[in-house]
Parts: sequence; C-alpha cells; structure tokens
Amino acid sequence: MSDAKPTSRSVAQEEIRQLRAIKDRLDDASIDVILRKARSHYAWTDRPVPDALLRELYDITIAGPTSMNTCPARFVFVREVAAKERLAKALKAKNIDKMMAAPVTAIIAYDPNFWTHLPFLFPHEDRRPFFEGKEDHCEVTALRNSSLQGAYFMIAARALGLDVGAMSGFSNEIVDQEFFAENGWKSNFLCNIGYADESALFGKLPRFEFEEVCSIL
Repeated sequence: MSDAKPTSRSVAQEEIRQLRAIKDRLDDASIDVILRKARSHYAWTDRPVPDALLRELYDITIAGPTSMNTCPARFVFVREVAAKERLAKALKAKNIDKMMAAPVTAIIAYDPNFWTHLPFLFPHEDRRPFFEGKEDHCEVTALRNSSLQGAYFMIAARALGLDVGAMSGFSNEIVDQEFFAENGWKSNFLCNIGYADESALFGKLPRFEFEEVCSIL
C-alpha cells in the first residue's frame, strides 16, 4: 500500500465529485431567490447589515472564477454617514436618497495593477509578461473580470438573504478622486445592500424570450 500523500489536484477532483453527489443542482426555490424572482430594490428598512455578514459575502464572492484567477475587483463598503456624504458628491440627484437610505453601499472597483499579484494568485507560472506594459489590455481585463465579480457579489448577497440594488448613475471620476486617489483603483459600479422595503416595488420589467436572443449551432 502506498503511503504517498494525495496531490492538491487529486484532492480538488475528489472535492468536486463529493459536492456533485450531495447536490447536483439548486432547487427551484433557491434559483428564484438568487435570480429568477429576485428584484432590484430602491427602498430599505433600517435593519443593519453586520460586519460578519459582509465578510461572509466577500468569502463567497471571491470564490467565483476570473481569467487566470486575476481577481481584480476591490470592494469598499460605505456605511457611515460621513462616508456616504462623500459618495453622494458623485451621484446623480435621483440616486442620492436611495444610497443614503441603504444600510450599506458597496463600491465595486478594480485595481488596474492586479497583474502584479499574479505570483500569489497564479503560482503555476509567471503570467506577468501577459500584462506588463500593456495598459489597454490590463484595463479591459480588469473591467471585464471585476464586472463578473460584481455579478457574483449580487448573487451571493441574495443567497445570504440580503437584497441588492445596483447603480450606475454616478461619476466614476469623482468616486475615484474621493476614494481611490492614493491607491489608483477605479470604480466600476455601486451596489446598495440591505433588507428591502418591498412596498416600493413595481411590476417586473419584461425579458426577451430564448428564441429572440439565443442560438444553438
């Protein structure tokens, strides 16, 4: 009998087999919660969102895939009134009350220099030459993958029982000047987080049918 220790690769393969054996798909109610019947919210109760829940939200979000495990997204959770007043400078007038009322507003941002962390995030080989000196490629990669991570973030929040309301009606330049002048990060979009006041909802807007926007080739 061999006493060799299992490799990290074999452990990973066994973990996914066990996971699929436990649950090969989500039940319909769970899918309804995270996407199918979920809604974007614009009004909020005063129920607080504890730090421990924000940490759990991040831990789930960061597990989502990104190209070469670049993980370019950065998250700033804006909760205190003074910080929200700083953020309000960047918002269009119609969005200020929504943001101020939410228990937490997350700035979903990205680090254009994400590639400098690849020795830690992708230790198999040095992938920094793919990005070094290629500013446009870095920008496209960071924006695309931080948007993916922002979507994971919203789904994870719903899975944890939180409600979300994403916002793009703001000045990225002002947000970046106000919050990221020292580290060079760039804002992507904002997302209000909390427990919604459902009385502000209106009818769900239409979506395309499969045949209108999909092809099977």
